[in-house]
Amino acid sequence: MKKIAYLFIIIFSLVTNNTLAQNNIMILKLTHGNVEIELYPDKAPNHVKRFKELSDSGKYDGVVFHRVIDGFMAQTGDVKFGNSNSPDFNLSLAGTGGSDLPNLKAEFTDVAHTRGTLSAARSADPDSANSQFFICFESAPHLDRQYSAFGKVVKGMEFIDMIKKGDPNSGSVSNPDKIISLRSK
Repeated sequence: MKKIAYLFIIIFSLVTNNTLAQNNIMILKLTHGNVEIELYPDKAPNHVKRFKELSDSGKYDGVVFHRVIDGFMAQTGDVKFGNSNSPDFNLSLAGTGGSDLPNLKAEFTDVAHTRGTLSAARSADPDSANSQFFICFESAPHLDRQYSAFGKVVKGMEFIDMIKKGDPNSGSVSNPDKIISLRSK
């Protein structure tokens, strides 16, 4: 009887852990293909919660990659001015807006900003992250413990590499690529 109970506990744990892991996988659909992102709720729980909330409610659908610097990062997530499906869309203001939700306090972690890292974009105020985020093309150690990293691309980084690049200095992009959809797996 003990063996059956022990076996049940092991199987239950495996199923539960797999389900929890699945809940922290996001699918980012881009023109060139799908990108799988793993979120780190144990590292930055509030950023993960906000990201999932905005994603699963469709707020990121149609949002442009307004700032893309080759060899550095691709920034998106301005759901106010950067949503190409919205009447409020304004490419010249994209990057200055956020969501209707309050800003988030910084959650600096030991997650390094390496290729594929997902991190919260913000102003000079560390507690100003809201809806915007960026994905690193390459390692950016100068961002470590300065920005709230909360996930990483685990599949499809080649599609992130295909995002249209902007001006080498400012990163501003004319006719930018956009998020088709972003949802939990």
